[in-house]
Amino acid sequence: MGETTVTTLEGREAAVPHPVADETGRDPLRRVRTPRRPRLWFEILLIAVSYWTYSLIRNAVPEQRAEALSNADWLWKLEHHLGIAVEESINHTVNSVTWLIVGMNYYYATLHFIVTLAVLVWLYRSHPGRYAATRLVLFVTTGVALVGYYLYPLAPPRLMTHGGFIDTVMVHDTWGSMASGDLKNMSNQYAAMPSMHIGWSVWSGLTIFALARIPWVRVLGVLYPAATLLVIVATANHFWLDAVGGLLCLAFGFTVARLWYGALPYALPKLVPARGTDGRSLPAKS
Repeated sequence: MGETTVTTLEGREAAVPHPVADETGRDPLRRVRTPRRPRLWFEILLIAVSYWTYSLIRNAVPEQRAEALSNADWLWKLEHHLGIAVEESINHTVNSVTWLIVGMNYYYATLHFIVTLAVLVWLYRSHPGRYAATRLVLFVTTGVALVGYYLYPLAPPRLMTHGGFIDTVMVHDTWGSMASGDLKNMSNQYAAMPSMHIGWSVWSGLTIFALARIPWVRVLGVLYPAATLLVIVATANHFWLDAVGGLLCLAFGFTVARLWYGALPYALPKLVPARGTDGRSLPAKS
């Protein structure tokens, strides 16, 4: 803070404090929030507790079967009206190729977690300056999804009474969904909107595409959410519009991170600024 001398109405001089611009000429009250170096033990604990809380709350949402099925019927009619109701055709076509649909069942059950965790680890190791902001996007996205599960219970297409969809996990006896077979009691079956398979996969794909240096890795970043969209539809776990819901949640997550850090996560410095002997942050490499 600096001081400016002014003359009061009584004729006396008084010092009035005011913000002093930093070395870049910017008001320090309007600076981009400086990222801190993440601590490994804290991040492991935070992610574990957060996922446990997410699962607990998601599965604690009442399974409103009648309302969820009614919402599914309404959404299916809406997609017919919009001319995008092709999920059933894709479901039946892909189901006719056994090796392909079984592979998609396992894709749906595993990569959702594996890829997301792998991207978090990569960010932590290679982009520590961007890690916290990008992780915040993921957390906010998932938190908003929980609100959606509570306010809008929705049955997946495979559980619709008159939808004509095939539950590919049940038909091919594969472990491809926590909501099928013997595992169905461990997960809320009527929490299809929004799709976090899309929310998380697009988050992963955008992060890889924005930050990876190797061209073919960036291509994989684009292909991963596209493949995930095909999988969630082919296995009859989601409607197209569930994917739109996931994208809206992700957009909200990016908005919160942008407001909190003053910049989009990928625009922040790659490394955490080092501290000088006076405790002030030194410039970080982008």
